[in-house]
Amino acid sequence: MVKNQSIQEFLDQLASSAPTPGGGGAAALLGAIGAALTSMVCNLTVDKEKYQDVEEEMKSTLRTAEDLRASLTDMIAADVEVFDRLMGSYGLPKGTDEEKTVRSEAIQVALREATDVPLNCARACAEVISVSRSAAEKGNVNVISDAGVSVMAAYGGLKSAALNVYINAGSIKDKAFSEERLAELEKIMATADKDTNDIYEIVKSKL
Repeated sequence: MVKNQSIQEFLDQLASSAPTPGGGGAAALLGAIGAALTSMVCNLTVDKEKYQDVEEEMKSTLRTAEDLRASLTDMIAADVEVFDRLMGSYGLPKGTDEEKTVRSEAIQVALREATDVPLNCARACAEVISVSRSAAEKGNVNVISDAGVSVMAAYGGLKSAALNVYINAGSIKDKAFSEERLAELEKIMATADKDTNDIYEIVKSKL
């Protein structure tokens, strides 16, 4: 499985001529890195006498961050799987009118899946951004820069996932489907843009 590979193996595959893993998997990985760094800040804040007042909040933030890390890590493989299904649909025979119809329908189904997978990634990255605020505002100041890296990694994952939503939604014939997904994505990004800048400045002010 992709998530069980070493970093070197994953990067070697990413750099190769193989179509997967690609940008979608990289987006999920960025989000997972962001979640992991928020967890790190929380782990270095809990059980510290200086931070007893925020102990329970940090524990709650840690649980959320770990759930998100697990979800985003699974999305690396999900991106590979949906890409393979999409390519398989394009490879279906198209010699007769019936085959063309079957192929076209299969492509559209796969495109919808290939839009929802990165949208799910974008949602999760936005949640990482949101949860990183707690670590930035109340986490151990000795590792506060890691809270800043967390939010920027998650933001990179979100913007990267968005590109995959755009490219697949643009080929979907069901315009109501694609417009609904794109509207949600724009809403997510509008909030994330402001939150990321705010959290980055919070971290910067503590350095």
